Amino acid sequence: MNEEKKVIALGFFDGVHRGHATLLKKAAEISEGLRATPAVLTFDVSPGRLVSGEKVELITSPEERAEIIRRYFGIEEIIVLQFDHNLMHMRWRDFISWLVRDFSAVHFVVGYDFRFGYKGEGNSQKLAEKCAELGLGCDVMPQVAIDGIRVSSTYIRELLSKGDMEKAREFLGHPHSLTDIVRFGYKLGSKMGSPTINMKFPENVLVPAHGVYATTVQIEDEEKIHYAVTNIGVRPTVRDESEASVESYILDFNKNIYGKRVRLEFHKMLRPEKKFKSVEELKEQIKKDAHEVRKYFKL
Repeated sequence: MNEEKKVIALGFFDGVHRGHATLLKKAAEISEGLRATPAVLTFDVSPGRLVSGEKVELITSPEERAEIIRRYFGIEEIIVLQFDHNLMHMRWRDFISWLVRDFSAVHFVVGYDFRFGYKGEGNSQKLAEKCAELGLGCDVMPQVAIDGIRVSSTYIRELLSKGDMEKAREFLGHPHSLTDIVRFGYKLGSKMGSPTINMKFPENVLVPAHGVYATTVQIEDEEKIHYAVTNIGVRPTVRDESEASVESYILDFNKNIYGKRVRLEFHKMLRPEKKFKSVEELKEQIKKDAHEVRKYFKL
């Protein structure tokens, strides 16, 4: 048992959007008053994937989720539970007891639509009632909407699938991001005079609409923000791959950063991916894309 008392925000937190932000801010606020540690409890996979067998493409991997929570909300303690058959069959009352016993939970923060326990029998109302009975604290946060549209991971997935990064940012409360180790590519960019870095979205994470984006790049151990033209897609002009890759041309940059951890943030889709007649035509287009990025970021 961990003796340090905790205020735990419970949820899946896919994307860590504005609705989730209300839980995270409340957990931090309550923990300060109770002199407790704010914590977030989430799962490694979508519970719906195991319960119903449906394939749910995630907005963020568990690692990306944790990084966003730490970066924007300052909550360091993130508990990622493996959502397996044991957890799936745990009764909702037992789940609460387990969190109190093993994680020293003294207060919970959940969304209005939170469901948990075997067959989803637990909900926010039952949690609040059980907490009152046990002498624990519980806050249930209301729905968040923007212009009459409910903020939800489902809606944000739709926006990303269309490449609408600006609207997605409005609903997320931060730019959509990808953090990955820079991989060795085919060095075609270098041969074309525009060195690029190669990254990939993790398995089971949604790949946004194929196209060219205005992005920012932050390299580990560096404070400086770089700007880039990023292509998500199969590179039809040069290879026409079956699996989507993420290739970024960083403006005014020519360092070797293979093996470095990089965070890429997507700000705007500039155009859909297309096949050009020649590599020369593609080179010219990259110059135009770079000009658009400079315009967008007012560089």
